[in-house]
Amino acid sequence: MQIKNIIFDFGGVLIDWNPKYLYGNIFETEAEMSYFLENICKYDWNLLQDAGRSISEATMLLQKEHPKYSKEIAYYYGRWEEMLGGTIDENVKLIKPLKKRYKLYGLTNWSAETLPIAMERYSFFKDLDGIVVSGDEKIVKPDKQIYEVLLKRYSLDAQSSLFIDDNAFNIETAKIMGFKTVHFTDKVNLEEILKSEKILC
Repeated sequence: MQIKNIIFDFGGVLIDWNPKYLYGNIFETEAEMSYFLENICKYDWNLLQDAGRSISEATMLLQKEHPKYSKEIAYYYGRWEEMLGGTIDENVKLIKPLKKRYKLYGLTNWSAETLPIAMERYSFFKDLDGIVVSGDEKIVKPDKQIYEVLLKRYSLDAQSSLFIDDNAFNIETAKIMGFKTVHFTDKVNLEEILKSEKILC
């Protein structure tokens, strides 16, 4: 079936977001920073905000659990903008030419409280025809329910949609549901792939 829609993940595909950009300036050594991000403000904790938990609740609970790091925990969202490294330009530059032929959407695991900061900063959001945000839906990828929200809300068909994400688990769910997929990594040239598939001229 011909591709009619292209769906982008944001972090790692269109936006360079990394807590190390902030905490590299806070901790004196990389070992201290790594310990903090792997054991205190870790991935699973952040994912709960992506699933709809409020920033204030998340911060308070973690500070109670790790009072020694109370100040550093507060920085996670208090200085969140410093984690934004900018856009991934080699992918963002493809949006305008793709928009001439396809409907473009976003499907992202992201806190509903912080995504507006990125949306205000980066102009490419204005070129998207719709966005589904996990923090709003209180469902995170790779749960197939959030893909179903996207399909139903915008009257899309999975078989005619291409989904681009940097997370292999998210890609696997999309494949099972019938999406065409591109697993984006730092070894992947998205422009070349889209041209080879005749999606981008």
